[in-house]
Amino acid sequence: MSIADNKKAFHDYFIEERLEAGLVLEGWEAKAIRAGRAQIKEAYVVLKNGEVFLIGAHISPLPTASKHVTPDPVRTRKLLLHEREIAMLIGKVERAGYALVPLDLHFNKGRIKALIGLAKGKKQFDKREAEKKKDWDKEKARLMRDKS
Repeated sequence: MSIADNKKAFHDYFIEERLEAGLVLEGWEAKAIRAGRAQIKEAYVVLKNGEVFLIGAHISPLPTASKHVTPDPVRTRKLLLHEREIAMLIGKVERAGYALVPLDLHFNKGRIKALIGLAKGKKQFDKREAEKKKDWDKEKARLMRDKS
């Protein structure tokens, strides 16, 4: 079940590979995400010192958050991946020129996970081509529906 989607990522990038990663969250963040108060449209993923971090994801605190905690909605959150996955990502991002983008937040066996994509950036003409294809597919579906 998806919590937050990043539709902009599919518009701006060719997603070539997907990985599921755990998130290191504080208690108030987990509650806020379960309440649907997460947004990852402006978020991105970076590699630092052999670790993977999610930057720019906005999680709005609930009004009932504890008073002894000062919530930071856009703090940097660590992503949990296996060492071999991190090594593969480092190789592809540094050598092959890929970018890491968060695709969605979802539940997996009651835990909150992030789906990150290994992506290549689209050029402007690629975006226009994708838009034309999508429009044509819609038009085809409409014609088929009208025909039958």
